[in-house]
Amino acid sequence: MQPAAPTHKKALTSERWKQRPAGSNWGDFGMDDQAGRMNLLTAEKLLQGIAEVKAGRAFCLSLPLDFPGGNVLNEKRHPPVLRPTLRNGRPNMNYRLFGEHIERTDVLCDDLAILHLQYSTQWDALAHVGQMFDADGDGIPEPVFYNGYRAHIDIIGPESAEDAGAPRGPYPSSTSAARALGIENMAERCVQGRAVMIDLHAHLGNERIMVGYDTLMRVMESDGVEVTPGDMVCLHTGFAQVLLGMGKRPHADVMTGCCAVLDGRDDRLLQWISDSGLAALIADNYAVEAQPAREADGCCAALPLHEHCLFKLGVHLGELWHLTPLANYLREHGRSRFLLTAPPLRLPGAVGSPATPVATV
Repeated sequence: MQPAAPTHKKALTSERWKQRPAGSNWGDFGMDDQAGRMNLLTAEKLLQGIAEVKAGRAFCLSLPLDFPGGNVLNEKRHPPVLRPTLRNGRPNMNYRLFGEHIERTDVLCDDLAILHLQYSTQWDALAHVGQMFDADGDGIPEPVFYNGYRAHIDIIGPESAEDAGAPRGPYPSSTSAARALGIENMAERCVQGRAVMIDLHAHLGNERIMVGYDTLMRVMESDGVEVTPGDMVCLHTGFAQVLLGMGKRPHADVMTGCCAVLDGRDDRLLQWISDSGLAALIADNYAVEAQPAREADGCCAALPLHEHCLFKLGVHLGELWHLTPLANYLREHGRSRFLLTAPPLRLPGAVGSPATPVATV
């Protein structure tokens, strides 16, 4: 049987924290754990995913990495830049090799990329979002991340704006890094196993709807979808398909007014994420949850589902995946499960990563 996340309630403490957030699983996978619910993506889950391969057909679940185009979705993120490397002071593209005493036939191309790692189809690392939380139990909140890893100690960055943003000049050295919870921890798990499609678009169309627990359960029940511990859950909203139709010229009013989004303020929905044991939560939209979230009284997280998943549970989030062709195929064939292979870049210290996920059915 597939093991669920540990549920013991005994008092846990570590060198990094004296108390953990309510509803979190800090320490349940080990006091130094950096994988979170990826721990549930076991050999058994991989075999279950392989067993879902019936037709031997593969689907690319990545948008072209120069989509959405522009920076309407996030003003801080920009499309990738491709440039040739230099060879002998010349651009190394269609470069003809010449030998000193012999004629060469080689023509070479070599390039580099400047990437905003969370611009297009992406994974969020557990270092992507932390919270102000009193982990020391002294009444004073401090900036911490999943399993109590600390800002400025485990996740570091520059103090000056001159050391942030797009690089200026030739190849500056790195000025920030997640010494813990970086995306490489996810990459080392290979991210391959059984995934489950929840087709919100088939029931809700392109209308902007906040999806809470009741709506999600109604859709799942209607389609006979079941999520078990260790499954990776994909939410098809149709957002990425709308984005593709705009040809890298996204309109802000359309993007903020179309397709279903999860209601991160719905406590019952968050509890279902906890109880289901899902290993990762993936959507074809921006942020997975409604952004901005519904208004709430008092101080709270601006991105409550990110807080719940990344900070409390160690559940990685996938955003802006291209799910429509796969969702249509699964619906036509009366299926909801498939084998998913979706490792991020093994880029040490990164807090997010592009992905080129592959679904096999």
